[in-house]
Amino acid sequence: MSPKAEAYTSVPQKDAETIAIMDMGEPDKENNGEKTVAPNDTIELKPKMTLLNGVTVIVGSIIGSGIFVSPSGVLMNTGSVNMALVVWITSGIFSMIGAYCYAELGCMIKKTGADYAYIMVALGDFLAFIRLWVECMIIRPCTVAIVALTFSIYAVKYFFPECDPPDEAVRILAASCICILAFVNCWDVSWATAVQDIFTYAKLLALFIIIATGIVQLGRGKTENFNWDDTESDFTRIALSFYSGLFAYNGWNYLNFVIEELQDPVKNLPKAIAISIILVTVVYVLTNIAFYTTLSVPEVLGSEAVAVTFAERLYGPFAFLIPVFVAMSTFGGVNGILLTSSRLFYAGACEGQMPEILSMIQVSKMTPAPAVIVVALLSLGYLCSSDIFALINYVGFATWISIGLAVLCLPWLRWKHPEWNRPLKVNLIFPILYIIATIFITIVPMIAKPKETGIGVVIILTGVPVYFLFVAWRNKPVFIRKFLDSTTKIIQQLLMTSPS
Repeated sequence: MSPKAEAYTSVPQKDAETIAIMDMGEPDKENNGEKTVAPNDTIELKPKMTLLNGVTVIVGSIIGSGIFVSPSGVLMNTGSVNMALVVWITSGIFSMIGAYCYAELGCMIKKTGADYAYIMVALGDFLAFIRLWVECMIIRPCTVAIVALTFSIYAVKYFFPECDPPDEAVRILAASCICILAFVNCWDVSWATAVQDIFTYAKLLALFIIIATGIVQLGRGKTENFNWDDTESDFTRIALSFYSGLFAYNGWNYLNFVIEELQDPVKNLPKAIAISIILVTVVYVLTNIAFYTTLSVPEVLGSEAVAVTFAERLYGPFAFLIPVFVAMSTFGGVNGILLTSSRLFYAGACEGQMPEILSMIQVSKMTPAPAVIVVALLSLGYLCSSDIFALINYVGFATWISIGLAVLCLPWLRWKHPEWNRPLKVNLIFPILYIIATIFITIVPMIAKPKETGIGVVIILTGVPVYFLFVAWRNKPVFIRKFLDSTTKIIQQLLMTSPS
């Protein structure tokens, strides 16, 4: 472990760090009602998020476009409806175990950055940077772009019922979505969580409508599609089906990224995780059951938007409501990813592994505005690409490798630092099972699709020269340091930010 990493968590409890959470004062009437920062106030992220906010962040981040659009990805590799449901349930249990392990790490290491912070502490700077590089430069902005594009497609679907909407209009609307939500996240954390709350309720309403319809269909005896016919016998195909299932659950760890902004994290983090994962698993399984009461295997596999096909079969003139709900769902998904991704950039900058400006806080709004803007700009850049999905597939397995590494930190720190205070302590069988399952769902697809995973490895390895040139190389020439310092000061003045 590096000396820096040791100092990073030598006193893991927030109150022991003597970080003062100061009241921001009364609104200043001469300053248009904005709060002013007293000289003694601490410039840092403030714990404004309640338990309910935490639940909606997790649920809002998990339930995006996946459950509405791509149950066919699981069915394609399982062959039968019953096996597909087994994969959905198993993916939920797998996510719950991972989230349970993250709860111990989050309560012990109360630092923004989640698995990046945990890997930094346990495994050192280099592996932490590689995790940060893949997540920040590829996975998160790509995901924002894809979900924003999905929002755009469904938002304009009502106006183009018989054909695909114009590509330019879709991209412009996606860019507008990203820019609006970037502004919201820069302006006020409470605004961002309010957006998350509202659109989480909207997407849950849509899913409950589908589930209620499914219950009615079951009452009518529509069970002919629930069987084991044509179940896939190829073990590697079954393993590949978990990529689609786990992709739909992606986001269960997002609350850990904003733990410094969560009120009473020791109590609220485990509660928020348990409530969210159980809720999402039940909703996902019941939604899939509802789909299969009406749609056959060929119909699901032949549909690009299963929820829309389902609505067209059953809702008649009200079928247009489902694309509206999908658009609302994905809008909330973009917000949740922006909210948590910016905190990952912020955490990396605080550790000296990202540009210094990303560690700064907007002085009047107390938000990591520079980090939010950078995530938004990277996401806008990916809107120029027409092959983002392939890029995400190339590095998809890297996500599970890095999450597996983070879970590995739990037994490692139990052995290395048994004296650290652990408000929540999980049974070691859970991280062991999770690590074994992670190895399975990464190694088997690598054997099945060596080309895609090989390209993914290359993308990950591009972070190695970046680390040694910009992070490990401390004694840079004076003119480079002066240029970086002056650039930081200019941006700092433009955005009115201060070091946290």
